[in-house]
Amino acid sequence: MILGVFRNRGYDQTVTLAQVFWITDRQAQPARLFICSERELSIAEDFAHFGADIGQLRKRLSGHGAEVFDTFPPYGAWLRRRFGIENDQALELFHQTVSMKSVGNLTDFVRAHMLEPFDVAERVAALISHFDDLNRSHEAVLKAKRQIELLSPLVSDCERHTNISSEIDGLRACREAIRPYFASMKIGLLDKRLTTLIEEWERQNTNVKRVEVRCDALRDEQNKIRRNIADNGGDRLDWLTGEISRKEMDRGKREVKSQRYAELVRSIGEHPASDEPSFLKQRRHLTTLAESARSREADLQNQATEHGVTLRQGKQEHDTLCAEIASLRSRQSNIPVAQSELRERMCRSLSLRERDMPFVGELLQVRDTERDWEGAAERLLRGFGLSLLVPEEHYLRVVDWVDREQLRGRVVYFRIRPVPRTDLANLHRDSLVRKLAIRPDSPLFAWLERELAVRFDVACCMTQEQFRRETRAVTRAGQSKAPGERHEKDDRYRLDDRSRYVLGWTNAAKIAALEGKAKQMASSLGEVASKVNQIQAEQKGIREHLIAHSKLDEYAEFGELDWRSVAADVAQLKEEKQKLESSSDVLKQLIERFDQITIELERMQRELEDHRDKRSKTEQRRTDAETLRCQSQAVIAQAANAGQLIEIDKLDGIRTAALGEHQLTVESCDNRERDTREWLQAKIDADDMRANHSGRLY
Repeated sequence: MILGVFRNRGYDQTVTLAQVFWITDRQAQPARLFICSERELSIAEDFAHFGADIGQLRKRLSGHGAEVFDTFPPYGAWLRRRFGIENDQALELFHQTVSMKSVGNLTDFVRAHMLEPFDVAERVAALISHFDDLNRSHEAVLKAKRQIELLSPLVSDCERHTNISSEIDGLRACREAIRPYFASMKIGLLDKRLTTLIEEWERQNTNVKRVEVRCDALRDEQNKIRRNIADNGGDRLDWLTGEISRKEMDRGKREVKSQRYAELVRSIGEHPASDEPSFLKQRRHLTTLAESARSREADLQNQATEHGVTLRQGKQEHDTLCAEIASLRSRQSNIPVAQSELRERMCRSLSLRERDMPFVGELLQVRDTERDWEGAAERLLRGFGLSLLVPEEHYLRVVDWVDREQLRGRVVYFRIRPVPRTDLANLHRDSLVRKLAIRPDSPLFAWLERELAVRFDVACCMTQEQFRRETRAVTRAGQSKAPGERHEKDDRYRLDDRSRYVLGWTNAAKIAALEGKAKQMASSLGEVASKVNQIQAEQKGIREHLIAHSKLDEYAEFGELDWRSVAADVAQLKEEKQKLESSSDVLKQLIERFDQITIELERMQRELEDHRDKRSKTEQRRTDAETLRCQSQAVIAQAANAGQLIEIDKLDGIRTAALGEHQLTVESCDNRERDTREWLQAKIDADDMRANHSGRLY
């Protein structure tokens, strides 16, 4: 009989087989489970009733052969194995059923005690994951089908690309074989030409030999007749003939020199000499003329240099004046262009307006009622009028810029600080300041009024007595006087020269003065240029005369020019020859025959030279053809070593397609080869484009 004994909450309890169960000790004390017989059970009951120690009970039970388990899992496994219970859930259900008193919710009870634990979330997640795998597999199948559909045209395109590439390779092989192909064609043409040239050379060589034989015969006959003529007085005729020829040549040379000498003498205004005394006298006269011409040429060169310098300087001054006029027309002030450009450069660099930094001269002018003192005022105020006025807010930037920049000029400027208006009551009654007007709309009016009162309270004296009496004074003529008995008058420029005026806020009068000055300067420059042209023309004539003189020095003796005496000698020799020829009929016949043979020999010699020339040209053409043939054979051999020879029929078809119907010659082979290569290259390029286009579709 199997019993289970356990301790729970301080008391022991013995159960029968029908009441097999387990109780969990809530005080974390493990339950003691035993298997025993009825006798052993009575021992256990005695121990239980009398509160005996469990350890002693274990010893007693073990001594009687009972199986004792310290923990429940081994006992549960042993029990399930004995009763055929497959899992712990059934044993748990049995225990709960035996020990339960009430069931609140049957569904929960069944779910908790009768069913195996089931992880729904994990199963759902696994199901979803499996569905995603199936969905992805389905999409992969569809994608593979679409790829197959898309790759089908690609396969055909690849096949077409392969075919095109194969065609291109074939065309490239044909292109590489074009040169040996045309070389073979050229060899055939050269063979025909060489055959023709050999025949032509043999024909010309035969003609040369025939004419040489004829020329030798004519020379032999000519020599015999020459001996016969010599026997009949022909030696004198030969000498006369040679002498006449020599004299004729000498006469021709002297006549050419005489004509050239006459032209040179007339070019310098003289008449050519007709005899030796006049020739010698003329040479001495020409030497004197040459010395005079050289002296005059040196004087003219000095004058040309002086006028050239004057003209160059005048042009520079005129260009400067025109630039000044153009600058004045673009503005209203009388400030010179150099100072105006300096201010413009400064304002552009500092991003300032030009009207914010005016020149003093742009804000001052002589009153209309005091125009008689305008020249003196301009001369006295010129330096102050060319000064820049820099307001306080721009002062630091201007100082830095002026110190940093290379101005390429001179600048004077004043730092303008606010000042109160000046009382002019203390000024001299004839003060120059009273004759000046300040631009009324200028923001610098007060400062400028004060500065004028301090710097230029100068008495304008009408008489010398007043001028000598005043401490600071100026006359209408421009003479000034300063404290310390210093006097000054600067008459380097005219007092009324408006081109130098700097005061005033209008510049019409200055522009008119400068334009008048420019016209006067242009007129003067025209006169100088005219003189320079005249000098240059005269120099040109003198140089021509000097060149003629230098060439005349070549004719040192009159004998070089005396062709008339030689002509008289020729006439005398011809007369003697004519008399000698007419004195003998035999000699006359021999001479006529000699002349005929000479004419015939000259004709045959010309024919011989013609045949020799043709033979030489034929031989040269033959040599050239053989050279071309060797070159063509070398091309074919090189191509054979490189494996570039292909079927002749294929290249014949390409040549026909590229060139059409044509006649091929040796000279045209290279051009036809180039045309065929270009046609074939164009076709290769077109096929390359087709191949590249088919490859880019995917």
